[in-house]
Amino acid sequence: MRIWLNGELRDADAAKVSVLDHGLTVGDGLFETLKAQDGKVFALTRHLDRLTRSARGLGLPDPDLDEVRRACAAVLEANPMPLGRLRITYTGGVSPLGSERGKTGPTLVVAVGQTTRRPDTTAVVTVPWVRNERSALTGLKTTSYAENVVALARAHGAGASEALFANTVGQLCEGTGSNVFVVLDGELHTPPVASGCLAGITRALVVEWTGAKETDLPLDVLERADEVFLTSTLRDVQAVHRIDGRLLTAAPGPVTAKAMRIFDERAGSDLDP
Repeated sequence: MRIWLNGELRDADAAKVSVLDHGLTVGDGLFETLKAQDGKVFALTRHLDRLTRSARGLGLPDPDLDEVRRACAAVLEANPMPLGRLRITYTGGVSPLGSERGKTGPTLVVAVGQTTRRPDTTAVVTVPWVRNERSALTGLKTTSYAENVVALARAHGAGASEALFANTVGQLCEGTGSNVFVVLDGELHTPPVASGCLAGITRALVVEWTGAKETDLPLDVLERADEVFLTSTLRDVQAVHRIDGRLLTAAPGPVTAKAMRIFDERAGSDLDP
């Protein structure tokens, strides 16, 4: 495997980041995950726009987007595969052992790993922990992911692929790496960004392409929703057939199936919507 690190491609065993990198020591970093099919990246511009917004929110310098684009192209050319998870990681760089940043500048890593298409349906669980919609990191796709690691491990222990969070006021928020949509009386809803959820790229496209409503929803909406589905870069639109102990036997339901079809058609016709 060949990996881009700070300006050049390197073999994986030579692509080494300092043990003093702020992304490692305190989680001071950002990342984007992109879908790459046969060397072509989906929605790259939207992902880079979000990377820049997140960098500004974290107080990091704006990434050099021309370099990031070159890095993505170089990594995909060096590592051909039918379906890949392309990851851009951007950290605070080498810094003192503490919360303050050093002066060496950010670290940029771009790597890709092979993946497979997700199943059409999945199971999810709810977890007792909450998203803080008033956090300094709300809306930023940071590398501070330990909370998600713990929640996802609980989901896997229950035979599910995702864990769903409420926020501090009991509203439905998001998954560990996905956004959530629900169907109520035939209408499609998703929590607003103000709930504390990440402004997912796939989420935004589904809202634009289906007319879904952004609605404050209590967590217990999951107990009565007619249909539920998840969105993310690698899930696209994925129906939910089980939530905790509740089975949704018709998954994917008609609204979800339509959203899946619309997303596949629109995404297939425009790689950078």
